[in-house]
Amino acid sequence: MSRGVVIVLGILLIGCAPSEPINVIDNQSCLQSEDLLGELITIPEGSFVKGAEPIYPEEAPSVRVHVEAFQIQVHEVTNQQFSEFVRETDYVTDAERGVLNGRHDAGSAVFTHPDSQQEKNQHWALERYANWRHPEGGDSSIDKRPLHPVVHVSKRDAEAYANWAGGRLPSEVEWEYAATLGLPDPNNPASGAYDENGARANTWQGVFPVIDVAEDGYAGIAPVGCFAPDRLGLYDMIGNVWEWTDTPFSESTHTLKGGSYLCANNFCRRYRPAARHPQETDFSSNHIGFRIVQDLPRTESD
Repeated sequence: MSRGVVIVLGILLIGCAPSEPINVIDNQSCLQSEDLLGELITIPEGSFVKGAEPIYPEEAPSVRVHVEAFQIQVHEVTNQQFSEFVRETDYVTDAERGVLNGRHDAGSAVFTHPDSQQEKNQHWALERYANWRHPEGGDSSIDKRPLHPVVHVSKRDAEAYANWAGGRLPSEVEWEYAATLGLPDPNNPASGAYDENGARANTWQGVFPVIDVAEDGYAGIAPVGCFAPDRLGLYDMIGNVWEWTDTPFSESTHTLKGGSYLCANNFCRRYRPAARHPQETDFSSNHIGFRIVQDLPRTESD
């Protein structure tokens, strides 16, 4: 499948939102403490119902599964963390590699707010020079976004970082288990996104794609940790950016989890732990990131 087709699928399946945040909240650093940067917490061994209360066909069937204990980073991998990885390894992402190799389809997918375009129905574009350093392409920069989640990373890019950091990408089951345990209201799968007081995660509020009223304070990506942690102490498991897992969805795609700031109540209700979305493994965009997990050290009794 070509990148152009995937971009169209992204519009149909995921939804739309501005790539450049509306300055509703001018907050570049939201984590409660610098000590939380890169912190991992232990998810205990247990079982849960995967695909609970499915809305979309791909979320079924609902089945109880057992999960071994593991550790997971409390927030999405940030630009600052990815920058350290690149400095130490000279790693070149897939989006950057395509440009260097002169590929005609090089670049990465960028959503642009319709107010800034003449083509009101053309929200997505493959921007040749968009990459993790230049989220909107061209002259855009991450210089003032150290704690924003890194985006424009393919699954290969995410895996390379995870290996360098001494971890790995979570499986879909691990990711969904952690997100389910962390729900503020275990009886409400959407409680990670909304509660009685309104939005509690970075999603699209309003009528998609006409207007995002930004009740959550953001109409684009937020720095990590700007919203309250879940019951486990994890940030942004729901919303902000989609997250790669290492679980195949089909022959040429892998599974994304968590929804993003593009998900709207009237169009894309994928801000629930059970929600899942296929994505080409070499694809990247400005609404896909990741977080890492680690296996627990084995003891002599294991």
